[in-house]
Amino acid sequence: MATPSRKTSTPSSLASKRALPRDPSSEVPSKRKSSAPPAPPPLPLQSSRPFVEGSIVRIVMENFLTYDVCEVSPGPHLNMIIGANGTGKSSIVCAICLGLAGKPAFMGRADKVGFFVKRGCSKGMVEIELFRNSGNLTITREIDVAKNQSSWFINKKSTTQKVVEEQVAALNIQVGNLCQFLPQDKVGEFAKLSKIELLEATEKSIGPPEMHRYHCELKNFREKEKQLETSCKEKTEYLEKMIQRNERYKQDVERFYERKRHLDLIEMLEAKRPWVEYENVRQEYEEVKLARDRVKEEVRKLKEGQIPMTRRIEEIERQRQSLEARIKEKATDIKETSQKCKQKQDIIERKDKQIEELQQALIVKQNEEHDRQRRISNTRKMIEDLQNELKTAENCENLQPQIDAITNDLRRIQDEKASCEGEVIDKRGEKETLEKEKKSVGDNIVRFDNLMNQKEDKLRQRYRDTYDAVLWLRNNRDKFKQRVCEPIMLTINMKDNKNAKYIENHISSNDLRAFVFESQEDMEVFLKEIRDNKKLRVNAVIAPKSSYADKAPSRSLNDLKQYGFFSYLRELFDAPDPVMSFLCCHYHIHEVPVGTERTREKIERVIQETRLKQMYTAEEKYVVKTSFYSNKVISSNTSLKVAQFLTVTVDLEQRRHLEEQLKEINRKLQAVEAGLIALYERNKHLEHKDNELRQKKKELLERKTKKRQLEQKISSKLGSLKLMEQDTCNLEEEERKASTKIKEINVQKAKLVTELTNFVKICTSLHIQKVDLILQNTTVISEKNKLESDYMAASSQLRLTEQHFIELDESRQRLLQKCKELMKRARQVCNLGAEQTVPQEYQTQVPTIPNGHNSSPPMAFQDLPNTLDEIDALLTEERSRASCFTGLNPTVVEEYTKREEEIEQLTEELKIKKVELDKYRENISQEDYDKYGIRIRVKFRSSTQLHELTPHHQSGGERSVSTMLYLMALQELNRCPFRVVDEINQGMDPINERRVFEMVVNTACKENTSQYFFITPKLLQNLPYSEKMTVLFVYNGPHMLEPNRWNLKAFQRRRRRITFTQPQ
Repeated sequence: MATPSRKTSTPSSLASKRALPRDPSSEVPSKRKSSAPPAPPPLPLQSSRPFVEGSIVRIVMENFLTYDVCEVSPGPHLNMIIGANGTGKSSIVCAICLGLAGKPAFMGRADKVGFFVKRGCSKGMVEIELFRNSGNLTITREIDVAKNQSSWFINKKSTTQKVVEEQVAALNIQVGNLCQFLPQDKVGEFAKLSKIELLEATEKSIGPPEMHRYHCELKNFREKEKQLETSCKEKTEYLEKMIQRNERYKQDVERFYERKRHLDLIEMLEAKRPWVEYENVRQEYEEVKLARDRVKEEVRKLKEGQIPMTRRIEEIERQRQSLEARIKEKATDIKETSQKCKQKQDIIERKDKQIEELQQALIVKQNEEHDRQRRISNTRKMIEDLQNELKTAENCENLQPQIDAITNDLRRIQDEKASCEGEVIDKRGEKETLEKEKKSVGDNIVRFDNLMNQKEDKLRQRYRDTYDAVLWLRNNRDKFKQRVCEPIMLTINMKDNKNAKYIENHISSNDLRAFVFESQEDMEVFLKEIRDNKKLRVNAVIAPKSSYADKAPSRSLNDLKQYGFFSYLRELFDAPDPVMSFLCCHYHIHEVPVGTERTREKIERVIQETRLKQMYTAEEKYVVKTSFYSNKVISSNTSLKVAQFLTVTVDLEQRRHLEEQLKEINRKLQAVEAGLIALYERNKHLEHKDNELRQKKKELLERKTKKRQLEQKISSKLGSLKLMEQDTCNLEEEERKASTKIKEINVQKAKLVTELTNFVKICTSLHIQKVDLILQNTTVISEKNKLESDYMAASSQLRLTEQHFIELDESRQRLLQKCKELMKRARQVCNLGAEQTVPQEYQTQVPTIPNGHNSSPPMAFQDLPNTLDEIDALLTEERSRASCFTGLNPTVVEEYTKREEEIEQLTEELKIKKVELDKYRENISQEDYDKYGIRIRVKFRSSTQLHELTPHHQSGGERSVSTMLYLMALQELNRCPFRVVDEINQGMDPINERRVFEMVVNTACKENTSQYFFITPKLLQNLPYSEKMTVLFVYNGPHMLEPNRWNLKAFQRRRRRITFTQPQ
């Protein structure tokens, strides 16, 4: 059970990011889980003024919607019911409506009262206590879910719903009137009320009880007046008709016989009409029968015409199959002959190849002989030149000392080159090693940059303004005097990204994207440029002047490891000193431990023994608080959300170390490059000197060995000349042998060509025969296709004709049956048997009219029209004429007397009604009271015109403001004991919401005003407050106080002793 109380002070607006201190005296526990019996309800607090007659003093709910047991005691003036969505604010509104005999449809939620009982319960109860000067009225409604019925009690005595409704109506309570009772789901329907409905609702809400009744009586009087006018008019018209009809009575006898003649003619026409119908259908039957016979003959001719076509197609098919078999035989013969031609061609090609090989071999031998003769000539000439050179060669015996000296110099230079090349190899190896290290370090830096870019991309996608501010900061760091850190989500570097969820759940998203400053002046410069000039929405915080980054926790982590804790939040990540200091100061990350699943298993022991205020398990966050009232420990846990921003780990210290390592490697590479250039220059100089010495040594050696070499060359050339002269060849003999072999091959080739020619002729002949057969087959196929096409066309025509024949035959059968039915009906009309013919009286003339009265000449059966249209037209005409003779019968005189009496009676009644009508017209004016209404016209901008309030023209917020203004205008005139408005401020902007709230407070808190209930889930800050207001806070949770422990007075005394101070 929860009992609210009125607030005694107005909460002040505290700094942002700080929780508003809650007034314990204004908290309304709700939805408790226990089922303990409720304590006796405390007396409702009375204001300085008593309640208005019919105001609500107390509301009790049991097993109603979200409540187990709850009691609410509202104040006599403005009652603010505040609570988060889903806590049960609107449940109180539903209790008021249902408890005062309202229908579930009034709230727009459910159509059955049983749906308002708490799920799982079989019964629910609502009790409303209303203030009366003669003694309060307590109405109790018990709801049975199974029967969907309610039991009613007044002051604990059983009663009926009708009695409750009468008692409620006597207090001018109208829960179905939107001007008095406006639930949450009906707020939008107020603007949909028509002007007539709005007038009725306003009359019921603010007028005296008899006002709406008088209006209804006026409408009833006006309606009765209209009925009297209509009745007088109708009776006057009827009286005039009766007088006129009586004037015509003298001619009625003659008109009676005239009518009889028309009726006889109608009888004759009705007798002939079935015969005409029969004749029409019979003619149609004959036509269809003739058409069917023609189509039948056509079908027979088409079938006979298809027989020779079918035979011809079969004959052509046999001819086509024979031609295709012969074509296949010719194709086989052509293939065999072509194979033989191919074989002969291959043999001829091989013979040509043999001739070519013999000719090529002969040419090779001729070339070899010519080359041998040329080489012999060149060798002799070379020997002659060498002998001449030998004669002129000088004496070279004194060159050896010079050669030895040059050899020693060359050896020394080679040693120096080897040493230099060794140094070059060492330098190159060192350079390659440094380049590999440089590439590795560069790759690591790129990897770090890519990870950082991922974090920046996430920031850009989620908070574009913050990302733009980061780019501006990187280009304008020189404008700040002290250190400025980028948003915390970019500077935090998780040591293990699995732990990112703890940090993101602990630090608010606003602070995660906040810039951290060490100087207030720097922050003002930054915000002026970013917020004021660039219009970017960013957050900024100041790090504490004294660093908290290295502040030690209040208890050692080793003491907490027994509970499964493995680290504090601060040890899970790295961050710059200002960022770490800010987080330690404001979020106490050095005091919040992180545990495992083992911590969750023993969480009750952890809470009792450690007295930690905040802690984390593997997947949950626990917050522990101590109650101000009972000193009990209250804990709440929430599931951790998945990390979004801090899952990317970037070790900035390692990156700085890699950048320094890269600079050192570049410096070493420059030194190695300089050493290599020097070694290359030295090696180049030694190479040049070595080449010069080698050239000198080569010249000296050539001079020393020239004579010996000349002698050896001459000896070698002479030996070669002797061998070349011995290796001779007889070209004539070779040419003769080759010519003989070629002649033999040509003879064989000529024989093969003759055989090939014969095969080609045979193959050509076979091809011509095959082409001729193919042409014949094509002609046959074309003829067959044409015949098949004609056959298909004929078959299609035959099918259509057969279908037409079937349709005509069915039509013939149908018409035949119809003829029989029409014949039967025509004989029935003339009362004829199966063998009787048409009577003579129908064939000659119609009977004459008795009593000797004049009539038109008699008409014979055959003189009547012979078509249905003419008969129907004549029938219609005669029936119309006959229908004009009404009220004619042999008792005309008796009826005339009765009619005179009726005329006299009608005259008297008409005089009485005219007197009554004159009296009504003297008492009331002739106005349409049922069309009276109220039209609300509003405008929200000075430049626009006034427009009628409709559900379409204005926005939702504008309709809400207009509704509240109208209700407030009725408040001072209101005669109803209370008014309920549920969440009317949800669609309003802050300015209109503040103005409307001020008007509600000023209007509802005046003297002699009725009770007012204002329900809302949220309010703006710094709103006006009146001592006559009653603020009811609705809370929801499993740890609410038991009803027997709820002592409002004790809570108020304790609250007065407590002084709240703003946390540092």
